[in-house]
Amino acid sequence: MSVSDPSTPPTLVLVGGFLGAGKTSLIMAASRMLAKRGVSCAAILNDQGDELVDTRQVQQNGTSVSEVTGGCFCCQFTKLRESIDALRQTSPQVIFAEPVGSCTDIVATVLNPLRRESDLVRIAPFTVLVDPNRAEQMQTFDADPSMLFLWKKQLEEADIVCTTKLDRYPDISILPQAMRVSSKSGEGIRAWLDLVLTKGLSAGEHTLEIDYEEYAEAEAALSWTNLSMHLDLEEVHTPSMLIGPLLDQLDEALTSENIEIVHLKLMDTASTGWVKAAICRNGAEPSVDGDLDASPSTRHDLLLNLRAVGNPERVRAILERATGQIKARERNLRMDCFSPSPPQPEQRIPALATN
Repeated sequence: MSVSDPSTPPTLVLVGGFLGAGKTSLIMAASRMLAKRGVSCAAILNDQGDELVDTRQVQQNGTSVSEVTGGCFCCQFTKLRESIDALRQTSPQVIFAEPVGSCTDIVATVLNPLRRESDLVRIAPFTVLVDPNRAEQMQTFDADPSMLFLWKKQLEEADIVCTTKLDRYPDISILPQAMRVSSKSGEGIRAWLDLVLTKGLSAGEHTLEIDYEEYAEAEAALSWTNLSMHLDLEEVHTPSMLIGPLLDQLDEALTSENIEIVHLKLMDTASTGWVKAAICRNGAEPSVDGDLDASPSTRHDLLLNLRAVGNPERVRAILERATGQIKARERNLRMDCFSPSPPQPEQRIPALATN
């Protein structure tokens, strides 16, 4: 694989895909692989809200990271450009960027505006990730039409499609034209990096035709919740002991209210270690990462990011009940629960002029 010389603009690798597709996990695995080869990396994460589980996990990974919050990259393009400028001060050769998992129309609103500034970054082919289990769900007769709209539009503008979680779903052969990768085992990641970091494949070849009213309605079907708690527990708990029962409780409560979980992430950090657990649908077996053997502690910092199909106020009430049952001498709770506002890109360039 080849990357830009440190004296030239860094390569910007956008990694898109639906909520829970494994974008952050791939970025961390790829960053570790490149670091072993002496290639310096950074990452920019994106969210409608703030206080992100993914940012904290990437920091634990040892990768330089910046956030663009308060809206998608397209609606916060100035902030994205400022983040790129700030990260360039650390001289990364590769900058990974992860758009919001419900966001689409990336080529016209992000890649094309950035390509007009050739001295800022070199644009790599746009990769869109697909969770095989989600792909099967989207092809059933009862797939949510709003989620299906977003999922299909993301695929339409991809230069490269990768199915993820190969270690978990080795037998699901869906989207046969896609590359297959596993962030856990590392399988397929080197081949993907070879493809995105060489100059043989064009970037941003597929500009969408998209109805922004339909796009806004699809995003508005989602409830978006970011929660943080600083806890002094009445009894000592390990991070696993705290978030395991809480995750189960939330899964059960949301399911009983017929609220579809699209992505639920919990991360707890204590002085003895950290643990992250996540699910991408109701009743799923969680993926778990971190210091599973961390010692008990009374002091905990808990982060929760939930994306669900349902009314934000109903979701808020469920979360307030569940977190209120945590026995603590002190709790500092902050929660934002909302539906995304209609996307309003700062710039939209359907196609760049050619000479």
